[in-house]
Amino acid sequence: MSLLTLLPFIVLIGAMFLMTRSAKKKQQQAIDMRNQMQPGSGVRTIGGMYATVKEVSEDTVLLDAGPGVELLFAKNSIGAVLTDEEYNRIVHGIEHDLKSDTDVVPDDASSLTETDDSSDAAAASDDTPVDLGKKDAADEPADADTADEAKADAQSKKSEGDSEAK
Repeated sequence: MSLLTLLPFIVLIGAMFLMTRSAKKKQQQAIDMRNQMQPGSGVRTIGGMYATVKEVSEDTVLLDAGPGVELLFAKNSIGAVLTDEEYNRIVHGIEHDLKSDTDVVPDDASSLTETDDSSDAAAASDDTPVDLGKKDAADEPADADTADEAKADAQSKKSEGDSEAK
């Protein structure tokens, strides 16, 4: 056999080796992360629940999910060990790294978009009516006989055995 015919097999084996190597590396990182757990650490489970580690044993972790709520989880079910800042930000909503009060965006965005010239233009444009494609009552014919005839036609159709429920 020539080297040219063996080249696709060699490339395939090399790709499989690289894929398994990266998977093993990720698996080792997950094991190291789970071994870093200590009582008092904030964690997120693979189900998305946030809790504090109370006890760590060889294969299980006792988590404190709230006052009087203790849950026993397998170590494999811990998705991430969080830093104290990240845990407090997510669970308690506490921000420690606010840079300054001047960078805060106001609740009302109109103060960001309006200027003196645009407020005059906006006030002038409020006076013009907007056509929404609906007909006013004044545009419709005021003939009461046609309305009565339409109701009578609808009643006669219903009495002929046609029902509206389908």
